[in-house]
Amino acid sequence: MTDLPPPLPVSGDATLREPARWRSGLSTALIVLVVLLGLALVWFTASSLLVIFAGILFAAFLDACARSLRPVFPVSHTLRLATVIAVLTLIVGFGAVRGAAQLPEQVRSLITIIDSQIDVLQERLLAFGIDSLGPEGGRNFQGLLPDMGQLFGHAQVAVGTATSVLMTTILIIFIGLSFSFDPGVYRDSIVRCVPIGRRARVRAVFDEMGVALRAWLVGQAVRMLLMGVVVWGSLYWLGVPGAFVLGVQAGILNFIPYLGPIVAAVPIALVAMPLGIGPLVWAVGIYTLIQTIEGYVIGPLIQKRTADVPTAWTLVGIVIAGTLFGTLGVALAMPLMAIGRIALIRFYVEDWLGDRAGAKPLGGDAMRPT
Repeated sequence: MTDLPPPLPVSGDATLREPARWRSGLSTALIVLVVLLGLALVWFTASSLLVIFAGILFAAFLDACARSLRPVFPVSHTLRLATVIAVLTLIVGFGAVRGAAQLPEQVRSLITIIDSQIDVLQERLLAFGIDSLGPEGGRNFQGLLPDMGQLFGHAQVAVGTATSVLMTTILIIFIGLSFSFDPGVYRDSIVRCVPIGRRARVRAVFDEMGVALRAWLVGQAVRMLLMGVVVWGSLYWLGVPGAFVLGVQAGILNFIPYLGPIVAAVPIALVAMPLGIGPLVWAVGIYTLIQTIEGYVIGPLIQKRTADVPTAWTLVGIVIAGTLFGTLGVALAMPLMAIGRIALIRFYVEDWLGDRAGAKPLGGDAMRPT
């Protein structure tokens, strides 16, 4: 019987390496596909996601107010939160009742003054051959309003109408109320979607984002209140008509960093124009002085430990968000940049790249009601 030659040896490493290579390629392809699908979902539902994020901001504000009451009102978090909601409801209701008789008349008067001053400004520009305001005299503000047409999928909602604004406000309020009573439940429902070994890290990063949002919102609320009150008092002292409404809009627009104060100065200047050159210079000069002190002294002191985002990146974020998502994107650009910076540093720089130089420890359950 003739002996057969022995079979060629088969490398066990080569046999195992081929399936591993296929699994690695398949995993990479699936990751890329999931990322692309996620980006497409975010793009097509951007309006709804911004409304949800605004609701989360409102929840963070309510939670911050409830936490601040703990030293003087040592009861359960739910009771303190209910107290905050009741107080805010009374304040808003009282302001609405008190202002119902005066604010509409002041607003109509201001609109009339601004409208006439736009005509005057257009005539003066036309005298120099400049037609920068267009055929409608700069009154077409539709492009400044958020696109609410995608809020409920294919439902065609009129852009900028009172109905869409009211509906959006109600949605933000109810989303905020739902999140504020037990934010940890919603956080943990998202954390459960990541691998078990990563859940503690993701939960800690979410907690850090919550702390940053609460601190930023409280500081921003203080800045808005100070700006509104000081502008109101200054314009009232100068005898500018509608000083209260102008102060309110200056305080509200101060929520948008850098660009908001510039926009708020326009109606102040237009309303002060009929009073003459002197009052106009005084009104604009005092507003500029107030905004300079607030922006370079008071603001940095209040927001020193919150959203540490460089100015240039903040402006870039505001411009990009405004271009993509309209006014709502501009208003929410700063908090989005703040939490985006935290996510980038923690998940990419520290975890993916392994660069933990100067990393601050993440600890505590910031989302747990206290």
